[in-house]
Amino acid sequence: MTRVDHRHRHLDRIAEVRAGRHAEKVGYPIHLRETEVVRTTMVGSGLLRVTLGGPGAKGFEAHAPDEHVKLIFPEPDGSLRLPERNGMMLRWPRPAPTSREYTVRRYDPVAGEIDIDIAPHDGGLASGWAQAVQPGAVLHVAGPPGGLIVPHTYDRYLLAGDITALPAIARWLEELPRGARGWAFVEVADAAQEIELSAPQGVEVRWLHRGDRPAGTGDALARAVTAVTVPEGERVYVWAAGEAGQIKPLRRWVRDELRLEKADHDITGYWKRGVADFDEDDD
Repeated sequence: MTRVDHRHRHLDRIAEVRAGRHAEKVGYPIHLRETEVVRTTMVGSGLLRVTLGGPGAKGFEAHAPDEHVKLIFPEPDGSLRLPERNGMMLRWPRPAPTSREYTVRRYDPVAGEIDIDIAPHDGGLASGWAQAVQPGAVLHVAGPPGGLIVPHTYDRYLLAGDITALPAIARWLEELPRGARGWAFVEVADAAQEIELSAPQGVEVRWLHRGDRPAGTGDALARAVTAVTVPEGERVYVWAAGEAGQIKPLRRWVRDELRLEKADHDITGYWKRGVADFDEDDD
């Protein structure tokens, strides 16, 4: 009797969605990995890249620009509580272990390295850890749990966010077809936070400087995005992430002005001013 290997059937589904008309969430088998810090480097003045490797990083999967992993940290008493494998999923202990979610910026299967870009800020758990960690330190990584696969068949793409969304936007621009058209808006403090982006020639990149205004305040991002005119008859996909209050106007815009279907946009609050470990699902 011939046994059929279904372990990688999600790859076939990803290819189907990429060639289709609407975005769709495609799940992958969820793993818990024990990785080692290889190095840390600054990317511009606003992102600290933590590169993870070691035997536990091999076989990692990265298929969607905004997919995320959970970085699991010790509890205040120094103990480490980890989820357990449960078939294709993970079984998490209760209460949940201390963790933070971050975008997968890059996976290099040849080097066996995973890059996580963190925006340093005062009082942040992962931020403080990343600024102090040394090569060789162990970090447990859970996920990704899958990703939102967006077809390469839209006429245009609109990407928008702040410094916390920049890792995903950078990966978006790298992975779009080279013939793609559209816009990318990124709000940063100043020119020092701008980084080199590999955008298709037809995608206009605009950096918005907030200057001395605190992160997560002001409406410059929303004003710039909503000034865009999508040519009549063209299909556009909108992706935006950042401070929950700042991107709220974009939800109304895609609904009331662009009249997009739910499958044609993804707008996510990555963080909220004054709230530690913000989870949009809890908001």
